[in-house]
Formats: sequence, C-alpha cells, structure tokens
Amino acid sequence: MIAKFSPQLQKELEKIYQKEKKLSDRIEKQIELFEENSKHPSLRTHKLSGNLKDMWSISVTSSMRMIYMKLDEDNALFVKIGTHDEVYEK
Repeated sequence: MIAKFSPQLQKELEKIYQKEKKLSDRIEKQIELFEENSKHPSLRTHKLSGNLKDMWSISVTSSMRMIYMKLDEDNALFVKIGTHDEVYEK
C-alpha cells in the first residue's frame, strides 16, 4: 500500500523530524513496513469505530499512533499522529 500524507500531517512530521531523531527513525521504519505489508503484526493495524469509523490506525510506538483512511485498495492517506488520547480525541 502506498502511504500519502495530508498537508497538516506533513507539518507535524516536519516538526518531529527536526526535534526528535529517535522518533523520526521509528516513524520512517513503520511507514516502510506499512508500505510493504499494511497488516504486519508490529503495526497493530486496526479499524476504528465511532466518530472515526472510516479510519484505520497503526502503532508507531507503544504510546504513539498514526491514523489513516483508505483511498482505495492501493493508497492510504495518513491524517493524524499523536498519543492514543490525542488521535482518538479522548
């Protein structure tokens, strides 16, 4: 699956890449893994429910998530990154 990023998420990622090298490396690794196999066990990919019912989530770290929507069978648009509570708006 090809990963694309919303303009808002691109800005967030740029901030992270400038400040947090270790997290940046982990994000890159997880995105590469996602593009190779979007259901790889370490991503813990799962469909969301409620207000986010059309979205999916992958794990970047134990506390960091990235939210995406499927554009079609081959493309995904990532729209959010943050802690569990931040991305699920709790």
